Amino acid sequence: MTNRIITLNIDSPSVQYLCKKDLRIAKVINMVGPITYELHEDSYRFLVNTIIGQMLSNKVSDIISARLETLCNGCISADVINQLSDEQLKSIGISNSKISYIRVLTTTIESGEIDFKSLNELSDAEVIKKLTAIRGIGVWTANMYLIFVLNRQDILPTNDAAFLQAYEWLYKTTDRSEKTVEIKCKKWKPYSSIAARYLYRALDSGLTKIEFNL
Repeated sequence: MTNRIITLNIDSPSVQYLCKKDLRIAKVINMVGPITYELHEDSYRFLVNTIIGQMLSNKVSDIISARLETLCNGCISADVINQLSDEQLKSIGISNSKISYIRVLTTTIESGEIDFKSLNELSDAEVIKKLTAIRGIGVWTANMYLIFVLNRQDILPTNDAAFLQAYEWLYKTTDRSEKTVEIKCKKWKPYSSIAARYLYRALDSGLTKIEFNL
């Protein structure tokens, strides 16, 4: 079984690899220090919250997710969501389209069309294909699932706004086109997700407000 609590530090093979390959990421790793994170246990809950967060700032997304948590009495599950009306979901700030997506996800889970445990055995590309077959789940959501639930090591979230904000800071660029980002970050493979985690942490801790210099 995968260890759900993971610590990254200078002794971690992935961190050592990144430090050798990219001096800029090496500096970020030094600035951020050790990272400890816990993988998300509940796939359904994670996807519901990720659907809510689509096209929203983290602050607004967190507020709506907290309201849903309260509405569900702390248990965001398919059974509980089914007991809530569209009006109840709308009243806490979830849009009509996202309510529809959450309903589709819930039906897909209940019908057995997707088995979260089986996703562990699939390749990154296969997981993306499975998840994006569900209406309302795109590549961004699938990438977040690969990184934060399955702990896949080589996901480059080129369509994630927070990652791109930190990327621009790191490389002092405004060119965030997917092709350019992929070329620039190719040196991170096979640990793109680890580099992304350090950039997320740098952003969250306010380090990106200071000009980056080697």
